[in-house]
Amino acid sequence: MGKYFGTDGFRGEANVDLTFEHAIKIGQFLGWYYGERIGKKCKVVIGKDTRRSSYMFEYALCTGLMASGADAYIMHVTTTPSVAYITRVDDFDCGIMISASHNPYYDNGIKLLNSNGEKMDEETILKVEEYIDGKVEVPIATRNVGRTVDYVAGRNRYIGFLISMSKFSFKGVKVGLDVANGAAWSIAKSVFDALGAKTYVINDEPDGYNINTDCGSTHIEHLQKAVVEKALDIGFAYDGDADRCLCVDEKGNVVTGDHVLYIYGLYMKERGKLVNNKVVTTVMSNFGLYKAFDKVGIEYEKTKVGDKYVYENMKETGNRIGGEQSGHTIFLKYETTGDGILTSLKLMEVMLAKEKRMSELAAPVVFYPQVLKNVRVKSKPEAQNDPDVQAAVAKVAEELGDTGRILVRESGTEPVIRVMVEAESDEICQKYVDDVIEVIKAKGHMV
Repeated sequence: MGKYFGTDGFRGEANVDLTFEHAIKIGQFLGWYYGERIGKKCKVVIGKDTRRSSYMFEYALCTGLMASGADAYIMHVTTTPSVAYITRVDDFDCGIMISASHNPYYDNGIKLLNSNGEKMDEETILKVEEYIDGKVEVPIATRNVGRTVDYVAGRNRYIGFLISMSKFSFKGVKVGLDVANGAAWSIAKSVFDALGAKTYVINDEPDGYNINTDCGSTHIEHLQKAVVEKALDIGFAYDGDADRCLCVDEKGNVVTGDHVLYIYGLYMKERGKLVNNKVVTTVMSNFGLYKAFDKVGIEYEKTKVGDKYVYENMKETGNRIGGEQSGHTIFLKYETTGDGILTSLKLMEVMLAKEKRMSELAAPVVFYPQVLKNVRVKSKPEAQNDPDVQAAVAKVAEELGDTGRILVRESGTEPVIRVMVEAESDEICQKYVDDVIEVIKAKGHMV
């Protein structure tokens, strides 16, 4: 990770950590850089979520792009996966999404995508950062400045793509959608309505300040209540930029990203479509998911936390489905990023193809109790690599055997070590977490 850009873009409080000056510079550098690479005026497509500051960053990025001679194509309010899709299929030189995902409205972010709709490579990101810090200079255009182009047609094309993904009519199915007052509000209902569903939508009145506020995938209790009260067949909740999706079954139970991986992974295996017989997870997937995979003979890989690492594994190995418990699910055959609405459609496909309720499809994944504690430390590497700490972790792993697991990892954003245990009871989890923390404390690593 660089100075400004993390695994999910340049993110921070608008005009505090991430300013409009940053946006102008990012636009100016990208417009010049890609123009130089292709030897002509470059084309960049931009999307944004519903935050009030997204409009400011959109205009700032456009200003920088045009000043360096690039043309900026504006998709307006749209989802992160739609920008990734359009960047790739409409031959743009790069794509930009303005969003802070599930963060509150006062935060924002700038995500950069290459021409394949993938997260931009580290080398280019570092060059952008050098320009932001004034370490390099780039020329501005004079007689060949760029322009903006209204590109709402790109969003409509993406909606058409989503509709084409469904193999079934949704007629007669009652579906609830929580669009989080975010980017999905202008897309999700249109897709489900077009496919014939009886669609009920909540949190679809964005005002620039209410994105993710007590709604969406981070506050799924409201969708749970709506599904039960309206006797809906199923519900889907998205985050602010709709790259993740959590589900609610007809009984009001939450269906997590781990459940999605099991349900669709098994569906692929049954049809001979599960390449390598593997599903890609992160180390934070629940132990119950792996037990469920073992029972049906599905293998799995574990990556570091972050959809970036899941995608890198899939691209390298050819594995076709992967994701995170939080609801980022990547279907590599169709897209390069997590897509909440596509995930919804894929779950609908399994439900209709198998003629089963979502509660029945999700039932084999029985989550193990989990205890996670954050330990503030003086040095994350020293605490993590301490021989006595490692010995304590190994002892817990040995005692748990195949009845649970322990995971100790460094936080990517805070000076903390995360100690997590999953086992058959909360009491067992608590005991083993405390045992490891006691060793960390005794060795003087704690702040």
